[in-house]
Amino acid sequence: MQAQQLFGGLYEGRRVLVTGHTGFKGSWLVRWLQRMGAHVSALSLPPIGDLSHHGLLTEASAGQGDGRLSECLVDLADAQAVRECLRASQPEIVFHLAAQALVRPSYADPVGTYATNVMGLIHLMEAVRETPSVKVMLNVTTDKCYRNVHRREGYRENDALGGHDPYSASKACAEIVTASYRDSFLARPDRAGGPVKVATARAGNVIGGGDWSVDRLVPDLVRGAVAGQAVAIRYPQATRPWQHVLEPVAAYLLMGQALWRDAGRLSLAWNIGPDPQGHHTVSDMIGMMSARWPAIRHEVLNSPQPHEAGLLHLDCALAQRELDWRPVWSTADMVTHTMDWYRAWHERGELITDAQLDAFVARARQLGQPWA
Repeated sequence: MQAQQLFGGLYEGRRVLVTGHTGFKGSWLVRWLQRMGAHVSALSLPPIGDLSHHGLLTEASAGQGDGRLSECLVDLADAQAVRECLRASQPEIVFHLAAQALVRPSYADPVGTYATNVMGLIHLMEAVRETPSVKVMLNVTTDKCYRNVHRREGYRENDALGGHDPYSASKACAEIVTASYRDSFLARPDRAGGPVKVATARAGNVIGGGDWSVDRLVPDLVRGAVAGQAVAIRYPQATRPWQHVLEPVAAYLLMGQALWRDAGRLSLAWNIGPDPQGHHTVSDMIGMMSARWPAIRHEVLNSPQPHEAGLLHLDCALAQRELDWRPVWSTADMVTHTMDWYRAWHERGELITDAQLDAFVARARQLGQPWA
């Protein structure tokens, strides 16, 4: 693909900082930015576990001109290290993805979850305040930041925030903190270097190749398939807005472009999720994945489990209307590309990230997506 032309050519030569680049979504975002010729700096903890999409991409990119990456492997809890990272990289655009991103571990470590997702965000925003080069910041939160009242209508950006579990509540807090810093500090015209345009993105459940997190549906099913074991499923009838990882990543890049060119009107919270037909139960998703990879097997847990929302829908009309954003891949496409990625890696040792990125962009062009 002619990557430099995507998103109006904004990212070619642009200094971009990605936090959480060693994680699942962050690694896909960094790869796409590299393909577009951005000067990428990154801040994160080292990868967790033996398998890492970031590590695989780094190894595959060794010796390639588009593989350069300036890394700060530091904790968001270290405010001074975060400031030094931004001071050294002088980013123009910041994508904040670093987080404790799982519900059940947040029950085990609520203090650590709030420390990362709230205080870590504050440390980053303080560093942004001190870095005049920053013009745009996007904070990636979650669809779980809403006060879930188990309704079938999709949640809209002006609905009440909340959260039963510590992860969801911490992300609701992150939304409030972001709005406070935007209004109190970063939007002020007397800020050195000019105002920062700040938005948040609330994406639905994301799947795709390269996710090996513990206690997440697809990685757990993949590990079971590789080991020849059935995977215990907690809430088979829970309904979620499912999307391939490249959908929100494309949306983040589109938001960056819109904020860069906008006078401040788009410094808002944005839902990013599938069309209504992209909301499925966990059981339905497992059925589609096992049809693509028959080695996937599961069993239902009957023991008591920590609370998780049983029903969650998103209304993404705002992004569709104001950003002209639309999903690219159908549910069938999402499942096919996700299972194909894992089978290519586990069965043949092939890393097909770039090929899937090319396929996603090609489909977006067929659909007439403006950013493509």
